Amino acid sequence: MDFNYTPEQEAYRMRVRKWLEENQPPPLTPEEREHINEDLLWERNKKWHKRLYDGGWIGLSWPREYGGRGATFIEQLIFQQELARLNLPMGVNVLGIIMTGPALMQWGTPAQKERYLKPILTADEIWCEGMSEPGAGSDLAAIQTRAELHGDYFVVNGQKVWTTIAHRADFCQLFVRTDPTAPKHRGLSALLVDMHSPGVRVQPLRQITGDAEFNEIFFEDVRVPKENLLGPLNQGWQVLLSTLMHERFGISETIGGSEVILTQLLELARKVEINGVTAADDHEIRQRLAQFAIEVTAKRYNGLRALTKRLKGQPPGAESSIGKLVSTELSQKMTKFASRLLGNFATLERHSLFAPDGDWLRRILQVEALTIAGGTSAVQKNMIGERNLHLPRD
Repeated sequence: MDFNYTPEQEAYRMRVRKWLEENQPPPLTPEEREHINEDLLWERNKKWHKRLYDGGWIGLSWPREYGGRGATFIEQLIFQQELARLNLPMGVNVLGIIMTGPALMQWGTPAQKERYLKPILTADEIWCEGMSEPGAGSDLAAIQTRAELHGDYFVVNGQKVWTTIAHRADFCQLFVRTDPTAPKHRGLSALLVDMHSPGVRVQPLRQITGDAEFNEIFFEDVRVPKENLLGPLNQGWQVLLSTLMHERFGISETIGGSEVILTQLLELARKVEINGVTAADDHEIRQRLAQFAIEVTAKRYNGLRALTKRLKGQPPGAESSIGKLVSTELSQKMTKFASRLLGNFATLERHSLFAPDGDWLRRILQVEALTIAGGTSAVQKNMIGERNLHLPRD
């Protein structure tokens, strides 16, 4: 297999690179750095999202009929690589772009597609995903949030947890139990829920990093119009699986986080001194960095397997679980290795006088969540074993 890009694809890369370099957000001002907070970063990122949308880069591979550019997955991949090279975010509506949007295109009615897809692209309506529950954890088939059909409305009662950006979301792709008598993988349905509806209450969960992008959501007699059912009634498990596959494809193959961490780790090793020499000149550290580079390369090649399926017109499958598992655990190992290079400086917050560039403390604390978000590593291993290796079920 030829892993090189064609001349046309490289020319496209140069056009992407030029646009991003000319349009990327300006650096934070000294005053912004002094008063940096989640709201300030959100507003900056929202402006960046609008600029990306106006440039035609949001929903790049979405079909033209749904507001995208109809780009190939190779072009999407190149764009994400160039975003990662400059360490630029995707925008503010990531879950809507990589999860809800594709689910709507696959399962939505014409009216639902007409109503929701464009505001997802423009970030005029922010989306979250209502999946995990306190009593279900990673076993999404065990969710108990109920939705009972009364005439033209579903009435929803229950609770969700670990819901990313729910405190900023306008809508939620919510998975509920509509038939409590059915086996747990059946009797589920997906609803499109207005987060401003009466009876919806969001409670942010502050983490060790100080951030609060995760939330609990409480639903008390929330009325959801019957036409907001996404996919067939009581067959929401299929909608959920396809939504997760799109998410894991997005996490493992699109964002490229481990490549960014490797680049920054190499830069850090060239600056930090250990025993009188730079870390990059230490034999044992060079071996570790080389091993990380090997694993990042292997991950990228595995990602091309998932990309090949998409190029053939097939939906993402269980091979995306390999990418998700490797990406998150590799990113975790490299970030922890950065704390070894930094020593005591790794414990300094970004506002501290001698804090190293890169906000490493926040990243070291945050990286622990990666093996849980988007499906735990244990769940990914089960999916790999059952669907890729065809091992017997637990």
